[in-house]
Amino acid sequence: MANPLFDALFGRHAGSAALFLIRADGVTISYAEFIARTARFAHALTIRGLRPGDRVAVQIEKSPDALALYAAAVQCGAVFLPLNTAYTPSELAYFVENSGAALFVCAPGKAEALAAMAERADARLDTLGVAGDGTLAEAADDQPDTFPTVARTEDDLAAFLYTSGTTGRSKGAMMSQGNLLSNARTLAELWRFSDRDVLLHALPIYHTHGLFVATNVVALTGGAMIFLPKFDIDSMIGWMPKATALMGVPTFYTRLLDDPRFDRDLTRHMRLFVSGSAPLLADTHRQFEARTGHRILERYGMTETGMNTSNPYEGDRRAGTVGPPLPDVEVRVTAPGTEDSLPPGEIGDVEVRGPNVFQGYWQMAEKTAEDLRPDGFFRTGDLGRFDADGYLTIVGRSKDLIISGGFNIYPKEVEFILDAQPGIRESAVIGVPHPDLGESVLAVLVPEQGTAPDIPAIEAAVGAALARFKQPRRYEVRAELPRNTMGKVQKNVLRDAYRDAFAT
Repeated sequence: MANPLFDALFGRHAGSAALFLIRADGVTISYAEFIARTARFAHALTIRGLRPGDRVAVQIEKSPDALALYAAAVQCGAVFLPLNTAYTPSELAYFVENSGAALFVCAPGKAEALAAMAERADARLDTLGVAGDGTLAEAADDQPDTFPTVARTEDDLAAFLYTSGTTGRSKGAMMSQGNLLSNARTLAELWRFSDRDVLLHALPIYHTHGLFVATNVVALTGGAMIFLPKFDIDSMIGWMPKATALMGVPTFYTRLLDDPRFDRDLTRHMRLFVSGSAPLLADTHRQFEARTGHRILERYGMTETGMNTSNPYEGDRRAGTVGPPLPDVEVRVTAPGTEDSLPPGEIGDVEVRGPNVFQGYWQMAEKTAEDLRPDGFFRTGDLGRFDADGYLTIVGRSKDLIISGGFNIYPKEVEFILDAQPGIRESAVIGVPHPDLGESVLAVLVPEQGTAPDIPAIEAAVGAALARFKQPRRYEVRAELPRNTMGKVQKNVLRDAYRDAFAT
C-alpha cells in the first residue's frame, strides 16, 4: 500500500546490497540490512499499540538504530518527534506532554531519571542505546525483517518539530509527508545528488538539517553516508578523502579551517560543501575558498518550512547571501504589517509559500492563523532583502531569535530563568557575533538597587534549567536597559554595544 515518504526514501531500496551507512568504526550497513532493521522496529512499535498518527517522542544519541527508528515510524504511520539530547527533564516534560506522545524513547542510562516524567505524560517509556541495546532494541531483535507498510498520503503528518517562540512557549510544527518529500526531491536535484555520492554526516539527527535535509536527500537518491556520532576534527579529516559531500553548520567550517591538515589536497575528492542553520561569515567563505579551492554553498531554511532558498550549484555562490528561492518555493519580502512586496534592496519581512511549508502549530490554532496567511504564505519572522539578481540576504530576526552553532535559542526562555534569580531586577538576552558559533548568547543583568549579582550562582541555576547551548557564555551588568518611548527594551542598542564581546 502506498506510503509516499517511506516508499521514496526507503522502500525502493528493499533488498539492495548497495552501501547506505558507514559507521565511525568502519562497519558498513547496506540498504537491505537497514530496511530489515527498520521493519523490526516497526513491528516493535505496533506491538506496543502505536497506531497511525500516534506521536513517538525520542531523545536518543545518534546511531544507525536511531535512524532506523525514524524510518520505522514513517513505515507504520506514526508521527516522529526528535528531541535535542541536551534538553533537561523539565524541558522534556513539556514536549512529551504537549505532543500527547504515546511513546517516549530515551537512552538506557536516562530511564530512571525520566520515568516519572513519562508516567505523568501518560507515555510508555522505552530505551534505545547506541550499541543495539535498550528495551526497544531488544523487542525489535526478535521481530520479522519485513513489515506491511501502513498506507499514508502526502497530507498525513510525518513529524513534529518543536520551535520556541518569544513568549517562551514552544510550538509543535506539524510536518506532512508531502512537506518532507517535496524538499528532499527539490534539493536532490538542485544539488546534483546521486547514488554515487558519499555524504560525510556529522550533524545531529534531532534537527531538520541532519535528519530531513541530509538523510532524506541521500536516501532518496540511493547514496551513502559516513555516519559519525558528532563533529570530531580528527574523524572529519580522516574520513574526508572517502566522501564527496559535506553538510554542516558554520562551526564545522571554522574549526576545519583552524586545522592545518585541512587543505586543497584533502578536499580534492569533494564536490560540494553546504552550510546552513546559522549565518556564515563572509570571511569564512573567503578563507575556505583560498584554502581549498571550493566555494561553500549557503542556503536558508527553518523548522516550519525545511529549506527555502539556496545558492546555485552551478553559478555564483555569493558570500553573505542565501541565494534565490528553490524552484518550487515562493519567497517574498513584504513591508512590515502588510502583504505588499518590496523592491530589491529594501529590507522587510521574509514570507514563504510552497509544498515545503508546514501544516500549522499543534493545538495552536490562533498562532497558526497569525503566521500562516490565507494565501498560503508563512510569515517567517526573519528580516531580509533581495538584490537585483534575486539573491536573498537575511539581515536579522524580528523576534530576536539567536542561532548559535546551528541551534535556535529564544531569549525569553533564558530571561525567564535569569529574572527569577535573587537580586536580579530584569535581564535581556541577545545574540552577538561569534567567530566559531556564528552567534553566541550574552546576558545583560540589571541588579536590584544596592545589590551585586552572584554570577556563579546564576550560572549554576541556568545550567540546571537549560541545555548547554542555551546558556549565556558571557554576563554583563548594567544599571538599566535602554528603552524606547513606549518602554520597550531596545535590544538593537545592546547588540551594537556588545557586538565585539566575543571578537578574537
